[in-house]
Amino acid sequence: MDMIARANRETFGLSPADSVRSAGGPGAPGGATAMARRTRKSFDHSPMLVFYELTRACDLVCLHCRACAQPRRDPAELNTAESKRMISQLAEFPEPPMLVLTGGDPFKRADLFELVEYAVGEGLAVSITPSSTPLVTREAIARLRDAGISRMAVSIDGADAETHDRHRGVVGSFARCLEILQDARELGVPTQVNTTLMPNNVHQIEAMGDLFAQYGIAMWSSFFLIPVGRAEESSRLNAEECEKAFERLFAQSRKQPYLVKTTEAMHYRRYMIQHRRDAVDASAKTKNAASPPPFITAGINDGKGVMFVSHTGVVYPAGFLPVVCGTFPAQNVVDVYQKSNVFRSLRDSERLEGKCGQCEFRQICGGSRARAYAVTGNMFAAEPDCSYLPKPAQGAQKCDVV
Repeated sequence: MDMIARANRETFGLSPADSVRSAGGPGAPGGATAMARRTRKSFDHSPMLVFYELTRACDLVCLHCRACAQPRRDPAELNTAESKRMISQLAEFPEPPMLVLTGGDPFKRADLFELVEYAVGEGLAVSITPSSTPLVTREAIARLRDAGISRMAVSIDGADAETHDRHRGVVGSFARCLEILQDARELGVPTQVNTTLMPNNVHQIEAMGDLFAQYGIAMWSSFFLIPVGRAEESSRLNAEECEKAFERLFAQSRKQPYLVKTTEAMHYRRYMIQHRRDAVDASAKTKNAASPPPFITAGINDGKGVMFVSHTGVVYPAGFLPVVCGTFPAQNVVDVYQKSNVFRSLRDSERLEGKCGQCEFRQICGGSRARAYAVTGNMFAAEPDCSYLPKPAQGAQKCDVV
């Protein structure tokens, strides 16, 4: 059985052991078990991840901010009652998703803890991506834990204060991030680190990998820049630089005690499949049990297993793909995901154009639809930052789930 076919026999989710760590721990309600069951076919009716932008208010001024965050909350934000109604609708999906509370800074909402507790009570696994500001106190982290949070993601964009603080626009942000990671670890809240890789910090991959290992994180997720929001003025890695970054991230996945994944770099899955056999063989020879085995995420993509709800209830395929698909509360978010022409088209790999449409990895990867749209204006265009040349003779049909 070739590498592509073998990957497809594994349900395109995580192994049960890995899914526990990636979904926020054994106690995540509906998280670990549900994640392990997911297949691409389930994405037609249920997303794996729903990002809810609670607010756009934030005290940081990050260079690559998707949302162009602002100092004050928008009066048009969904209020507490509306937020609860939307969360209840998420629980109605045939396979309820993990809910990721994001922003802006979710801690700008006074009802944050109430909403976390409500979502957990509805049976959802809930994660949060706060801004690393003084609002994230040890007491606040403990309240999140008690409300039932599954995981907290901290954004760190460098191995030192100079690099990170320059990205985030606030002196002292790097030190605050490390304090939050340490507090969360001591309080028993699972964490992950999100890093936006850019030309001015990609050289620090190894240093960041070693630094994060000191804080007992469950996962390191590396974001590959989409030129939207403030990031339109930022430089991103080109195709060859992405490939080199993949090589170094893959090496980290074999070395570190946490899981390593990418966001908006779907072509990293192709790289993993191409190199996974060598990695497994090498691990067996060295008997390195500390590192989790390489895994292929469930083939999710913008609008394919992912949905984004803005602070005002506008529904998008992803936070980085600003194509309006519906609006809550005027529409039910389940209906929008299942029936919107945009969502349905993004889940159809036959719509892919250029080399992505011919690629034998198109079901597993599919390229970043957000980046294709940002660069070309066409959601279905070829991934702009992928150097791989497909081999049509191998047959893209080999990527179908059996």
